[in-house]
Amino acid sequence: MTEVPPFFAEAVRLLEQLIATPSLSRQEEGTAALLHDFFSRKGLKPQREGHNVWVVAPGFDAARPTLLLNSHHDTVPPCAGWQRDPYTPQRAGDCLYGLGSNDAGGPLVALIAAFLDAAQWPDRPYNLIVAATAEEEVSGSGGIASVLHRLSPNGALPDAALVGEPTRMAMAVAERGLFVVDAEAQGVAGHAARDEGRNAIYEALADIEWIRSYRFPKVSDLLGPVKMTVTQIEAGTRHNVVPDRCRFVIDVRTNDCYTNEEVLATMQRHCRSRLTARSLRLQPSHIAADHPLVQAAVRLGIERFGSPTLSDQALLPLPSVKMGPGDSARSHTADEYICLSEIAAGIETYRKLLRTLGALWPRYHQNARS
Repeated sequence: MTEVPPFFAEAVRLLEQLIATPSLSRQEEGTAALLHDFFSRKGLKPQREGHNVWVVAPGFDAARPTLLLNSHHDTVPPCAGWQRDPYTPQRAGDCLYGLGSNDAGGPLVALIAAFLDAAQWPDRPYNLIVAATAEEEVSGSGGIASVLHRLSPNGALPDAALVGEPTRMAMAVAERGLFVVDAEAQGVAGHAARDEGRNAIYEALADIEWIRSYRFPKVSDLLGPVKMTVTQIEAGTRHNVVPDRCRFVIDVRTNDCYTNEEVLATMQRHCRSRLTARSLRLQPSHIAADHPLVQAAVRLGIERFGSPTLSDQALLPLPSVKMGPGDSARSHTADEYICLSEIAAGIETYRKLLRTLGALWPRYHQNARS
């Protein structure tokens, strides 16, 4: 690292404290308290609801557009194979090891550092909010969705969001949605030795073949086709009884050409099995190419891509992008780590993006409102 960006050292210390404080999804009390105290010691006025903590930068003006900086502070449980203590931050050269260091502690503290810097800019022409939220790893109801309408002092939704996730600082301008379907094919029980009954497995096979072979006509330039995959199947109680029920599970990954509801409706039209979606709330996302966040990335030469993995973007009913230091390939792995140089570069890139955004957003916002 040739130049150390503002608030880098504090960001790294905060990340080490987050690693040392267990914060499994729905058990983030400790890290929520830690983050609230951190912002308070900075002379800011953090707010907390449940395990979500957020801060509005001074000088909020309802006439200006509002940008939300958001990342999560919950983690998955440590997997088997850890050779280090997942809750003891350890440095080895440029690497900082610990559970949640990469997903998403590094992106979170880099966003916080960029927020602390930008909050001091006297010429910033937009409002800025940073939110450290809970339950992202389980897409829980107590996370970002539970506080989204409370973040702005005037109760309005933010106009756009930057979500911090490990993307190697490339910008995800689209993200797949997800829903899971419980399917049940019905038959009639009978004795396997005689030509009796109607085999529910055979009934299910026709639907499974349709799921395997059907191609939705709209293919996204960024995300590709809609993907449907049968991942579980269960039927039968005895070897000599024709089963009257066959249950199977379908994993559906939607692209930004369809809503989850539209894809489910198509499936229901073609399948004889009863289809029940567990939830449709994790929608695909896409941001317009002319949005100032995207155009700022273009000016800075930041790579743009479509993301196959989920984040809190799926719960944000507003234009959003996803980017952050670290690599998603390290997420949820044993001996998870992030590089200190990645955090420093992430802070600097966030700062440049926020500066560039300031030159682009006011006119765009004014045109959108007129």
